[in-house]
Amino acid sequence: MDEVDTGALGEVAYGLFELTLNARLSGKNNYLFRMVEAHVDFKEEFFTIFEQFSGEYPQLAAALVERFGTIDAIYEKILGGEGVIPSKTTYMYWIVQDAPDIRPDAIEDELAGKWLIFLPPELIDDAWKLVRDATADRTLGISAKVSTAKENPDSRDSMKVIYVYTADWRDEADVMRVRSRLRELGFVDRLGYKRNIETFKGEYSQRGKKVTFYSA
Repeated sequence: MDEVDTGALGEVAYGLFELTLNARLSGKNNYLFRMVEAHVDFKEEFFTIFEQFSGEYPQLAAALVERFGTIDAIYEKILGGEGVIPSKTTYMYWIVQDAPDIRPDAIEDELAGKWLIFLPPELIDDAWKLVRDATADRTLGISAKVSTAKENPDSRDSMKVIYVYTADWRDEADVMRVRSRLRELGFVDRLGYKRNIETFKGEYSQRGKKVTFYSA
């Protein structure tokens, strides 16, 4: 495996490890973002989860260590905001926050959809905290995700985006409940809601083509 491939594998491994870390912490009623932002020392728990990850994915764990040098370096990177704060995340395109008791693949369901919030980079961190916390507190949708500082070749401009998911686009009452909650959080500009159906078909905003199912 050449150096480029090793680096790429290390970034894939990092994304998977962060998902694993967050899932196992939240399963114990902890969230990674809360521990990082409260400056909690969870190093012992971190190493235990990394050891479990190594047993399940030895090749990915090895790529991670090769990419960062040491396990401690990975821990310090996370304490610095990697995978927690959008503007400080450069190894993953997205940060995801699921609501409690939601299955991890719920946002991939064909019936799901999402409100789209587009913001300039300087506003994305504070906006994400509002959406993330409401999602974790079960007062918003089933999940949310935000684009990060990692340069995405698919991006058409410098704007960042937050997706706020609902379980079923047909449930207009729930869709609009989430929209009302977003207004309470300060997102008062008109937003568009896109169904996964259009996303899966590869349909995006084009002149003369409507892909937003709701607008409010």
